Amino acid sequence: MEELLELYNTMGISPGVYNYGEETLKKLQSRFADIDRIAEHNQAKVIAAMQKNHVSAACFAATTGYGYDDVGRDNLEKVYADVFHTEAALVRPQITCGTHALTVALSANLLPGDELLSPVGLPYDTLQEVIGIRESPCSLKEYGVSYRQVDLLSDGTFDFDGICKAINEKTKLVTIQRSKGYATRPSFSVKQIGELIAFVKSIKSDIICMVDNCYGEFVETIEPSDVGADMVVGSLIKNPGGGLAPIGGYICGTNACIQRCAYRLSAPGLGQEVGANLGLMPALYQGFFLAPTVVAGAEKGAIFAANLYEPLGFKCVPNATESRHDIIQAVELGSEEGMIAFCKGIQAAAPVDSFATPLPWDMPGYNDKVIMAAGAFVQGSSIELSADGPIRPPYAVYFQGGLTWYHAKLGILMSLQKMVDAGLVTL
Repeated sequence: MEELLELYNTMGISPGVYNYGEETLKKLQSRFADIDRIAEHNQAKVIAAMQKNHVSAACFAATTGYGYDDVGRDNLEKVYADVFHTEAALVRPQITCGTHALTVALSANLLPGDELLSPVGLPYDTLQEVIGIRESPCSLKEYGVSYRQVDLLSDGTFDFDGICKAINEKTKLVTIQRSKGYATRPSFSVKQIGELIAFVKSIKSDIICMVDNCYGEFVETIEPSDVGADMVVGSLIKNPGGGLAPIGGYICGTNACIQRCAYRLSAPGLGQEVGANLGLMPALYQGFFLAPTVVAGAEKGAIFAANLYEPLGFKCVPNATESRHDIIQAVELGSEEGMIAFCKGIQAAAPVDSFATPLPWDMPGYNDKVIMAAGAFVQGSSIELSADGPIRPPYAVYFQGGLTWYHAKLGILMSLQKMVDAGLVTL
């Protein structure tokens, strides 16, 4: 223990910060054991799907050009469909990010004259331009798709009366954002999402329910597709890529929805038949295999962060004791200076670009300046240790990731050290 403390000290973490962290950890062992049990369940689920679909070395062969008869690509989509318990899946490196995956799913299944409904309030910043809430070329609004929104109640729960009134004959698709995004609302459990889907379909049974599943995969033993979602959508450089996927996104759902998504991603008439894997199959398979364990480590880091910061007077969402349904931990720091200090700590703990200084900047797709700390092996990978947030009240930073629990722990301790060094925290 003394050798570890000495090593941490050479990296910039004081004995006071380290000891505060160790005292905090003593209270978390039972919660960490619960997370490990969920990870074991999800690990078995992934292995069972790979065994069922006879994953072999042949699945790792690279394809180029059109990618016709790509065994590895097609088999990976069967594995995803089995893990998410859906009829079909679209898992492609040609999907560049989570926003792109959501755009494909929405534009494929909404036609001019249809209406999109968000019953969970304002969507994440980058999706606002996709929808046309903020004007942008090629938005859904430009193509004749209207949008309606029902805000959450003051306690962060669904406004079922408002949702009932909002659904009309034009309502074609409901989008449900599982995670909080850049908002300090609760993230939703799979059970809550299932209740919302059941309510929506009781009013209009043919509504398509799509769940933005980013940051939530493998946090629970079930996914939104197990409770009625027609599509679940996410990014491979978040949870399901396990830190190894260098790019990509997925859409799992009904055959009808996925076929349309494939036509929108490639071209009508081509669909899933084209799309070379470009030699990425080993990383996509192995990343998915590792994902349950990686997610467990990230979740432990989020819980540790809440339990470290809340006793110091900072509001945390979720709080130190609440159950959690994604890997994101929001900490309201109260000032731009606090956000910068926190993010400096995360960057200083990174294996890549630890010498860089994160500062707020005008980032594409966002209305406010955003600060981002991420010394990642894959650019923008938020399953790796990262922290970010828009520079606006309540000056909340959103911490997530860590390919190992020990890296997450180091990053959180370093963030606290930078807060102490800046005179923003006294232990």
